[in-house]
Amino acid sequence: MLSPENSALIVIDIQGNLAHMMHEKEAFFKNVQIMIKGAKILDIPIVWIEQYPQGLGPTIPEVAELLDGNQPIGKITFNGCLNENILQAIESLQRRRLLITGMETHICVYQTVMGLLRSGFEVHIVGDAVSSRTSANKKIGIEKMKEGGAYITSTETVLFELLGIAGGEEFKEILNLVK
Repeated sequence: MLSPENSALIVIDIQGNLAHMMHEKEAFFKNVQIMIKGAKILDIPIVWIEQYPQGLGPTIPEVAELLDGNQPIGKITFNGCLNENILQAIESLQRRRLLITGMETHICVYQTVMGLLRSGFEVHIVGDAVSSRTSANKKIGIEKMKEGGAYITSTETVLFELLGIAGGEEFKEILNLVK
């Protein structure tokens, strides 16, 4: 089971004009925002990754503004694990369960997830907080990650699993996020 003490959130490449080409982008952006806010409520660390920001542009403002206090780690490889700084940032958290959000599901998310699995992490894909330009590519990416050993979940499933109890201030705050 997921718990705030053993989990970290990874935000992958939600950048520039490409982000606005994502399939069902409004729902995708909303769920990423909910995941970031939920991680903050539950004191879960966040690793923020950007793909070649000089070319693709920065993380979209509606996501970047929620990541205050974090710095993006740039990469040029599709597999974030091939970037020593990214892998070190994740490993330094000493959290073995990783919650994955970002884009594109079938390229950078997929390749990074496979690298994380090979590195011994338990990986949970937040299926409604990842996207690709087409629904077909999103579906293919999710299927390949599941076949590779990742768990597929959703924003609400993750947040309520992390809470574990229907009570307290954190529960009220999470409930307000998903309403």
